[in-house]
Amino acid sequence: MKITNSSTDRTSFHGVTIKASVNDLISILGEPTIQDNTGEDKVNFEWDCETEDGDVFTIYDWKEYRKLDLDELIEFHIGAHSKSVSNVAFDELIDAL
Repeated sequence: MKITNSSTDRTSFHGVTIKASVNDLISILGEPTIQDNTGEDKVNFEWDCETEDGDVFTIYDWKEYRKLDLDELIEFHIGAHSKSVSNVAFDELIDAL
């Protein structure tokens, strides 16, 4: 799993989430692709990634509508082109955490 420069267009949420802190994700993925921790939008942080097999996915907080503490455990959504890719991404994230 790594950050990707490939397009994540048309990825969507398939019911797969992971509990982590922003700092946990930064430690394994680096800085977010999108970062606007104001709570004024639906997403404060997003990472555009790809699995070891090269399938793209996103990790993002969803509708927290508040500034997030970077060490707080929150539920991040995993967006992908299919539920199976979301599940692979989840497994890779768990292994990395």
